[in-house]
This record gives sequence, structure tokens and C-alpha cells, in this order.
Amino acid sequence: QVHLVESGGGLVQVGASLRLSCAVSGGTFERYNMGWFRRAPGKEREFVAAIVWNGGITYYTDSVKGRFTISRDNAKNAVYLQMNILKPEDTAVYYCAADRASRWPPREASIYDYWGQGTQVTVSS
Repeated sequence: QVHLVESGGGLVQVGASLRLSCAVSGGTFERYNMGWFRRAPGKEREFVAAIVWNGGITYYTDSVKGRFTISRDNAKNAVYLQMNILKPEDTAVYYCAADRASRWPPREASIYDYWGQGTQVTVSS
């Protein structure tokens, strides 16, 4: 059984930074493409960023380009989302997800096989 556990969320002010982490256990992490999604209050789940199994390709939604960076450490079975210059519209529950079949493009939630429980990020103005 594959488990994903997010951490690093919190309450911050506009312009601050946060680093989310997602620890993966129970599977072959180094073979998975990984993604981050978010769900804001009253809105549908939204793709944020993705990274291929070896870290060689990353993909972002337009609203976070230049502010967020996705990375991974296959030795630690972990994926990260560095979030800078946070805005109130970044407020959401953030989820990491794993795609075991290397499907692409990664913005469709349906291609992901495993999901974490989420971590809350609140950006206060």
C-alpha cells in the first residue's frame, strides 16, 4: 500500500514563503511522476505543479510560475513544493499525488493513482 503524507502548511502573511513536503512510503517512489494540487474553499481541485520521476522535467500552472518550485529527493522518497511570494489566492488545501504509470501531461487529476490527505495553507492579507 502506498501512503503519501503532506506537511509544512500553515498560516502566513502575503509575500511570505512556505515549503511543503510530501513523504511517500510503500511503493517505488523513484518510478513515480509526482504532482501537487490544491483545493480552495468553494472551488474545484486545481493542478499546481508536477515533476517527472528523475526530476528532469517540471510543469506548472500559469498562476504559480516564477513563484513556486517543485523538486524531489528520490533518496528520501520525498517531493517538495517551495512557495514564494504567497498571495491570498494561494489559500487552499494542498495535496500531493503519485502517478505510477508516467502519464503526461500531468495536469489531469485522473492520471494519479495515489493521494495524500492534504495540508492547509492560509495566506492572510
